[in-house]
Amino acid sequence: MTPEPVLAAATSLALLLLSLALLMTVLRVIRGPTLPDRVLGLDMLVAIAIGFIAVIAIKTGFNLYIDIGIALGLVGFLATVAFARFILTRGLAPELPTERAAKPKPALKRDRVPETARRKRRGGR
Repeated sequence: MTPEPVLAAATSLALLLLSLALLMTVLRVIRGPTLPDRVLGLDMLVAIAIGFIAVIAIKTGFNLYIDIGIALGLVGFLATVAFARFILTRGLAPELPTERAAKPKPALKRDRVPETARRKRRGGR
């Protein structure tokens, strides 16, 4: 038995499974109730695209596709980090009422240090 039929069947099955995963992930991106769900779905789309590129590279024998997949992985990682920073700076404003989200937090008051403690720090004058 030669490896060509096995390889052809494996790549076809992998493409089928990746297509199913792509469809379910697109549904999650569209239906995702929150922004972090959508960001996670977009990150998953990048991973699935890398899987497609790897399977096509195996199927065609063209090894340059592997380099393209690595570059896509790096770009996808940077995009996920950028989205995560955006979510962190944005905060949880949609989950809070608008009055509470817009109200600034009061500044913390520093405890007054007694005069004797200040003198000890300066050298005991």
